[in-house]
Amino acid sequence: MVVCGDDGLAHRLATELRGVYREQVVLVVPPSRSTPPQPMAGRARAASAALFGRMVTAVNRGSGGSDDTLVPDERVMEAAEPSEAVLADAGVDRAAALALVYDDDETNIRAALTARRLNPRLRLVLRLYNRRLGQHIEELLDQAAEVAGGTSAGHRGGHGGHGGHGADIATTVLSDADTTAPALVATALVGTSKVVDAEGLLLRAVERRPPRPGEVADPGLCTLALLSATSNDPAGAEGSEDSGDGPQLLPDAEAVAAATGRGTVVLEQVSYSGPPLPARRAGVMPFASLFSARLRWSLAGLVAAVVALAVALILVTDDHPLHAIYITLLDLFAINDPAVDAPLGQQILQLLSGLVGLLLLPVLLAAVLEALGTFRTASALRKPPRGLSGHVVLLGLGKIGTRVLTRLRELHIPVVCVEADPEARGMAVARRLRVPVVVGDVTQEGVLESAKIHRADALLALTSIDTTNLESVLYARSVRPDLRAVLRLYDDDFAKAVYRTLRTAHPAALTRSRSVSHLAAPAFAGAMMGRQILGAIPVERRVLLFAAVVVDGHPQLEGRTVAEAFRPGAWRVLALDTAARGATAGAEPPGSGLVWDLPDTYVLRAGDRVVLAATRRGLAELLGRRTRSPR
Repeated sequence: MVVCGDDGLAHRLATELRGVYREQVVLVVPPSRSTPPQPMAGRARAASAALFGRMVTAVNRGSGGSDDTLVPDERVMEAAEPSEAVLADAGVDRAAALALVYDDDETNIRAALTARRLNPRLRLVLRLYNRRLGQHIEELLDQAAEVAGGTSAGHRGGHGGHGGHGADIATTVLSDADTTAPALVATALVGTSKVVDAEGLLLRAVERRPPRPGEVADPGLCTLALLSATSNDPAGAEGSEDSGDGPQLLPDAEAVAAATGRGTVVLEQVSYSGPPLPARRAGVMPFASLFSARLRWSLAGLVAAVVALAVALILVTDDHPLHAIYITLLDLFAINDPAVDAPLGQQILQLLSGLVGLLLLPVLLAAVLEALGTFRTASALRKPPRGLSGHVVLLGLGKIGTRVLTRLRELHIPVVCVEADPEARGMAVARRLRVPVVVGDVTQEGVLESAKIHRADALLALTSIDTTNLESVLYARSVRPDLRAVLRLYDDDFAKAVYRTLRTAHPAALTRSRSVSHLAAPAFAGAMMGRQILGAIPVERRVLLFAAVVVDGHPQLEGRTVAEAFRPGAWRVLALDTAARGATAGAEPPGSGLVWDLPDTYVLRAGDRVVLAATRRGLAELLGRRTRSPR
């Protein structure tokens, strides 16, 4: 496996491939002297490199030196860019898979085109932020592989991943922002379900609190995880992947029945998400956004005055209502004849109508000027409204922050953004979504107050600088101690330490710390192993993957019933793709070829393609090409 990147995701991905899947990895990173000095980036680079080294040392020591479990030594190369010579030196021509996870989309695309020419049978995994461009690149690279290699890539990511089986030359384009955004949003919002949406398939996993005495817990379609005993307590310890008191993924029926006082994550709803609803046309704004509240009240008062004058005229002259309204409007606009010979009451009403008409002129002029100004500043950033409360304060509008902002607005949740760079990537998205933005350094006094942090429900600190995120959360807690806070931190060990300290200092508040590379690396590693990753759902500090796998060649699945293929804590068959071979295991839901109500007695055949929920180590054991250590 060859991994090329310039940030922490590359090191985390290499660690994932070595420590979980026992793969031989060549890591290509830029030399440290070729980049300008950046203190935070330098510490992140050193931390990730140290993590990679510790994982390799632990794995080699734990193998006991046996030939079947010894992990080959890693190889780390330094290169300014992934040129053709660098890729050839890294062994791309004989590699099984290549991951290009540079932060720049153009660098990844250029290297992918070069690698496809060097090795048409290479499995490619690209990190691209532009989703539409990623779809075209997938088709282009797969078509190039088919023409050059003379074989078909088949269903993207659905084959291979198991040594000795058919060549999987598919191209997979992933985005760390898309992978981690649902997890960050769900962490900030209590009770929000975790959703994986891929290829029109909607998987909805919901956290449920422990049932009260006398209540019967609804298992949904299936129970995906048992949460740690203190997961619902803000002062409790959040389980980690290696801790014994952490969450239990994919438990069997006995474990679910025996678990008392523990929350669960259940698969509650599976449906086909059809085409997205048409977006609102650009430039079309609601009527309320054209005029201020004072101007609208002024117009309403003038209309009420006109109605009152028309009613008075009806009472005085006993005229027809329509004719009375017509006469009132003529008097209002001063185009009626003076009521010299009319009764006294009608003369007074005509004078009052003229006075109201004089008041109407400046209001109409103000409305025209304000509407013109609104149209001119339609692209300007909005300021937080005065009475705003119960909103989410989002710090940072980079790649991750922009995706999180889009998710929050899709859920119709009020958001106020804080960004120091007026030219940040997400500024255009904030303008388009009409989201209030405070431009300023969050570490400066008064910036968080401008975002109404004292009336907010949650704080999402998602800037690329760990100290900025930590400082903003600490300051926000000093303003409002019970504020729900989620901060993005690079190193997972550091994130755990911060979480425990904030939990101790503020036991009544909900605090979560997340590492983006830690959440995204399993999906990238899974794609390199040659399977189609539908998505990942975080369960506290562990990750549950959803993948599509062809049964052929896997003795743990082939020829076994669904019940026999289920291994608690490792993997579980959720659905059968009937479109893959025209199977008829049950009724097909509209718009999808997936059957979710598989009986436990259904026997998995060689040509079946199934959807699995699995842990990282479980899929590594199921689909890895190397023998895992008995440990």
